[in-house]
Amino acid sequence: MRGEPSCPKCGGRVRAPGLFADSWQCDLHGTVHPLQPVLPPSVEALGVVVHRTQVPVWMPWPLPVGWLFTGVTCAGDDRSGGRATAVACSGPGPLGGMGELILIAEELGVGLGARYAGIDAPDPGPYMNVEKPPQAKVLAAGRPTPLWHVSGAPADRAVFAGEALGMWLWAVVWPERSGLLMYEELVLTDLRDAGAEVDLVPCGALSPRLLQP
Repeated sequence: MRGEPSCPKCGGRVRAPGLFADSWQCDLHGTVHPLQPVLPPSVEALGVVVHRTQVPVWMPWPLPVGWLFTGVTCAGDDRSGGRATAVACSGPGPLGGMGELILIAEELGVGLGARYAGIDAPDPGPYMNVEKPPQAKVLAAGRPTPLWHVSGAPADRAVFAGEALGMWLWAVVWPERSGLLMYEELVLTDLRDAGAEVDLVPCGALSPRLLQP
């Protein structure tokens, strides 16, 4: 686990604002919102991200039976606040074995969701066929939210994306067959609005997927 910010798009090193630039810089991607070090799963870690972010912190709530919260991270600095969040959960897959889910909320162009999805674009738009009916639906902050399958991702994962509260919402599921989880109309809560319920979140071991998509 690295203890310094990195590029949300590629995981590479970033340079802090200084004499020649007033924003964080990646050699490959230019100006970026720095990805903060992944925080191991705990109620305190969730609190850190919830209090600094400007975007939703999505979590299935209640969690599916047997599922646990397994880590969180965000992109952004102290000046701008969080511009993207990623929350990991793990548990029994619908078809057996273990499943892992990472939910990402982000502003346009941040690129964190695309990194976890394994696609070469900052946003999912080019990889979504919104002319067709959505392949999945969730209830996000009380609102029915359609999600479309995102093409072009590696075969080991299922990727869905849509829009919720004016931000991109990504759902990345490993292994690919555990994508069936997204057809169960999950209820997603923005933990910024959860209040004392956050204290009840069950925590598991840190998800390696959060560290290395």
